[in-house]
Amino acid sequence: MLLTDYKWFQAQPSSPEVGTTPEMIVRRLGLQSYELVWQAMRYLAENSALSKPDEIWLLSHKPVYTQGQAGQAKHILNPGDIPVVQIDRGGQVTYHGPGQLVAYLLINVRRRNFGARALVDFIENALLATLKDYGIAATTKPKAPGVYVNDAKIAAVGLRIKNGWSYHGLSLNVNMDLAPFSNINPCGFENLRVTQVVDYVGEQDLLLQNVSKVLCNKLLRELGYLKYYQHN
Repeated sequence: MLLTDYKWFQAQPSSPEVGTTPEMIVRRLGLQSYELVWQAMRYLAENSALSKPDEIWLLSHKPVYTQGQAGQAKHILNPGDIPVVQIDRGGQVTYHGPGQLVAYLLINVRRRNFGARALVDFIENALLATLKDYGIAATTKPKAPGVYVNDAKIAAVGLRIKNGWSYHGLSLNVNMDLAPFSNINPCGFENLRVTQVVDYVGEQDLLLQNVSKVLCNKLLRELGYLKYYQHN
């Protein structure tokens, strides 16, 4: 895939001090097959340069189950016709599909002097703030990364750090078919309920696109940039 074929913008640092915040590019990739995007992320992490800008990719995936490095086959109950891809992020199995918002963070954590735990905290804080804007009271769990509403999982988080760069990121259920989650133990937990934004706010025009804009602004703020979408 050619990243230059898709819409992108450069975020502006919130600090007035020139040179204190790395460059940040945000790309909007639309609906993509999983493996193409995964290979692109891996390539950038494996062929990274210290001076390269950080990036956030916003997209959705065609139906796919992804099994993390700690994944166990017993948690994939009945995948049916949906492909299962063994990947290199942390965690267990999850589902991606249309109507789910995915954000991948290609961040030079070495340059920013923070580790995976700090980045997970940034991501979870951005998710909590996004859901709060929609009137959804969500929480996190210390031993189960992600975001929950009344113990039902609404967002998953999974990362990989390589050569000082993060890749993978988060998925937020917005307005999707949740049925494929019933064919796995999401994130390795039996009987874990899942939920989504539309269950709390009702059907809205352009809900996925609008949630994407809100989450993008929250991620940028957490990482030290001005919001881009000024109407949210």
